[in-house]
Amino acid sequence: MANQIADQPLASPVQPEADRIRQLFDRIAPQYDQLNQDLSLGLHRVWKQMAVRWSGAEAGDHALDLCCGSGDLALLLARQVGETGQVIGADFAVEQLAIAAQRNPHLQARLSWIESDALDLPFENSEFDAVTMAYGLRNLTDIPQGLSELHRVVKPGAKVAILDFHTPTNPLVRQFQQWYLANIVVPTAERFGLSEEYAYISPSVDRFPSGSRQVDLAKAAGFTEAIHYPIAGGMMGVLVATKGQTESQIRG
Repeated sequence: MANQIADQPLASPVQPEADRIRQLFDRIAPQYDQLNQDLSLGLHRVWKQMAVRWSGAEAGDHALDLCCGSGDLALLLARQVGETGQVIGADFAVEQLAIAAQRNPHLQARLSWIESDALDLPFENSEFDAVTMAYGLRNLTDIPQGLSELHRVVKPGAKVAILDFHTPTNPLVRQFQQWYLANIVVPTAERFGLSEEYAYISPSVDRFPSGSRQVDLAKAAGFTEAIHYPIAGGMMGVLVATKGQTESQIRG
């Protein structure tokens, strides 16, 4: 399974909005890593490491990084699960997957890259010991369905850790976030010739459910426990959701 990209036929027609998002992430693939580094001042790596830690992934685990993009979180997971573990990076943007498959060759034996629809995952029920997701949930056309699919594929007792932008509750921090997106993110993207592509971030953050709402949605999807951790002054957050254990697990 090492260092391959598997094509998975999508089970349902791709909606126009989903197709637009897919094309956007394919277009920005060559500059995606550098832009993330520049726009976050390198802090995105710290936030992603936090998500990996909160996912509970351990040596020997079979883990999933959904909406993996160019592979940052999947590579962190590969280090976490070690030589005896296996990580699948799944995304619907094939250009992002192609870049991910070329990174850190010494880790690729632990990795597989799969093109898939986050709303209709090509995995078995209760397949994964841990799941991560970064900056993907916000872009799903059906967030409750996406959370239901995550609940389906994670094992009982296992965790899902989802990193994404967040709308701060503090009005001053919210004002700073809006200024930052308008005056730093868009102009920086402009220098890469990607101003149109990155202009989507601000409205997508406005539409994204608050941390408390994400907790409610996770529980509605079947997770027995869910908590949202605001980070970066509340401008980012990590939703950690746990699937309930089976009776045999509880007794054991």
